[in-house]
Amino acid sequence: MRILTRLRPTPDWDSITPEQFVEFRAAQDRLRGSVLLRPLTGRPDRAARIADHTVDLPGRRLNVRVYRPERESSPLPLVIAFHGGGLVSGAPDQDDWLLAHLAVHSPAVVASLDYRLAPEHPVPAPVQDAYEAVPRLVDSAARWGADRDRLALLGSSAGATLAALTAIRAAELGLGFRAQVLINPQLDWTDRAFEYPSFTENADSPTASPAECRAVARIAVPESFDRRTISPMYSEGLQAIAPALILAAGLDPLEDQSAAYADRLRCAGVEVMLSRYPEATHAFLSMPGAVPAARPARAEILDHLRHRLAGPPRGGQRSTPPAPGRRVRR
Repeated sequence: MRILTRLRPTPDWDSITPEQFVEFRAAQDRLRGSVLLRPLTGRPDRAARIADHTVDLPGRRLNVRVYRPERESSPLPLVIAFHGGGLVSGAPDQDDWLLAHLAVHSPAVVASLDYRLAPEHPVPAPVQDAYEAVPRLVDSAARWGADRDRLALLGSSAGATLAALTAIRAAELGLGFRAQVLINPQLDWTDRAFEYPSFTENADSPTASPAECRAVARIAVPESFDRRTISPMYSEGLQAIAPALILAAGLDPLEDQSAAYADRLRCAGVEVMLSRYPEATHAFLSMPGAVPAARPARAEILDHLRHRLAGPPRGGQRSTPPAPGRRVRR
């Protein structure tokens, strides 16, 4: 834990202004891109091809980081991913270690959306990007050798906000997602988020401290905005959404949101698996060199995607039997 604290200097979260945060974020981006940090963040699988593409939306163009196995047999399933960072920071490359591995070993095409960030683009801009980009990415599946009939969503932290909201929207649009993976998810953006027991029990966490969580919400979401509308915890129409794997981090101030949302999904009749990694911090899957739980968590995600995305491509024949079913964890 000490290495995380040293590598991540803490500003005065209670007083930081949006302008000061932009400067802080730029410094953190430079640090994240440093080769010195590779032992912490992990190296992408060498058998993955990683390329940056774009998706055109009304009035804007967004980057998409696409991961594919070097040796692929098309068409492959398509996994659409959203990075974490509180809707104010982060980029797809912070998940290279995880997403390249999933692409190679699922195998699948993984497309990570570089959505707009606050404070330059406050909420609901990131949510609009997710809602508008996902159907475009599905329509473009063949461009990358992917099958639009085998789809999954994945997100970490605030990226899990986008993945969960998109899973709900996708069900309304008739997009047939087979799975959603929510990693140390942020699912409640209201002030109720600060009342869960884990928020105070894990107040000393080196990542996503309570002060940082409050500052992120203040910077990302306009004061007059109804935060329930971007909080999957309060969403309706959950009955038809994709089965979920939720990974909770035991040292995360946001941990209790995972169990609360899992209960909501179960009540709606959605199949859900909830796994808790007791010694994991928030954002642990972006720091495999510092948090040992990252590797078994990655293996669990891979197993879930293999099982849920098994089956023939559209118009094709099944070449291998699906993985055996797994018991829902209560």
